[in-house]
Amino acid sequence: MSTDTPEYDLVVRGGRIVTTAGTVAREVGIRDGRVAAIEPLGNGLAGREIIELTDDQVMIPGLVDTHVHVNEPGRTDWEGFESATRAAAAGGVTTLVDMPLNSIPPTVDREALRLKREVAGPKAYIDVGFWGGAVPGNKDRLRGLHDDGVFGFKCFLLHSGVDEFPALTVDEMQEDMAELATFDSLMIVHAEDACSIEHAPEPTGAEYAGFLASRPRGAENKAIADVIERARWTGARAHVLHLSSSDALPMIASARRDGVKLTVETCPHYLTLLAEEIPNGATAFKCCPPIREASNRELLWDGLQNGTIDCIVSDHSPSTIDLKDIENGDFGVAWGGVASLQLGLSLIWTEAKRRGIGLEQVLEWMSANPARLAGMTRKGRIALGFDADFAIFEPEAAQVVDVHHLYHKNAVSPYDGRALAGVVDGTWVRGRKFDFETPHGNLLRRGEA
Repeated sequence: MSTDTPEYDLVVRGGRIVTTAGTVAREVGIRDGRVAAIEPLGNGLAGREIIELTDDQVMIPGLVDTHVHVNEPGRTDWEGFESATRAAAAGGVTTLVDMPLNSIPPTVDREALRLKREVAGPKAYIDVGFWGGAVPGNKDRLRGLHDDGVFGFKCFLLHSGVDEFPALTVDEMQEDMAELATFDSLMIVHAEDACSIEHAPEPTGAEYAGFLASRPRGAENKAIADVIERARWTGARAHVLHLSSSDALPMIASARRDGVKLTVETCPHYLTLLAEEIPNGATAFKCCPPIREASNRELLWDGLQNGTIDCIVSDHSPSTIDLKDIENGDFGVAWGGVASLQLGLSLIWTEAKRRGIGLEQVLEWMSANPARLAGMTRKGRIALGFDADFAIFEPEAAQVVDVHHLYHKNAVSPYDGRALAGVVDGTWVRGRKFDFETPHGNLLRRGEA
């Protein structure tokens, strides 16, 4: 080897490396936290550290999860940056974007964002960005939050579940969309119609069917229609969060054909769980919008495969065990949120594998597309110049979920005891291996990631 051969900080060699050219045999050279070389296997890149993949291992881009409720400061008994980012890294997630609620204060002004960054900085095991919040009365603060680096703005069209983050009316959402359009920001929307849900049955007791009836598809469909029309009128970019109603897919596809700037996500729980299989009293499964029927799940998978749905993200929304009302099992009382941050890749890979969908496609939905949604230009792919965020994954391995061995703070998850395909063997953030002991994540700003 010649003396002028570049030495890299880390070289990964293997027969299965997921790149923009597909899954190929390559050597990846990493320098200063970035991918600096991708060469055919056998070229002999020199590195201070060498990782040789086994035949069972695949080097994959780190997942980008743009929908995580970390809840710190203010509700750190629910979750926190240390526990959330450790759980994320254990599951192959290298970047997350934190929601503006359920922290106290919510991220609705510059001071709240400053406080959140101050709290998160020393505790982040992976890279972390932030969404801002759009609530009644803070329209004049949106530009300041944008200038301070948030990736866009979240609003609710019904009660958010916490009083300090009130909902917008549809007209208020339109006003804020018009404001965001002036600086090309993004409005991400919890799209359920408040009036529709007010007229639905009350969710009380242990019957899952009663809870499902309290959050009808029509409430989602109506709100998504409102998002589409207001995005059409204002020219703003809009994103529908956690789609659960497959009924909305045709109008989403139609709006896009019309040129509406609209993107859509769904979540592992809507793609892997079924209303028909949820036991009565099993409040770990409660989330809003709800997990729906088998026929609905199949249509969501169709929507992913035909490109109507862009992303799969966790909507990790944990709470304390008592708030999930596990002991009593009352769906009317329990907090609505699924804890799954560590499990997303294996959950989706298990279901995708059964359907004949390849790992590369799963990673488009869980890495490249969420990064694109947030406007991140160095995340979500193993490519030259990108951050060296990756995981080593064994797609043919198996695991059984033990909720007590997960890293999120409260040991509640609907996936406890579930057999899954795929195991994450290790995670690297900007070329540094996650070790469960040393936080070295960066805090990200829009335009700099």
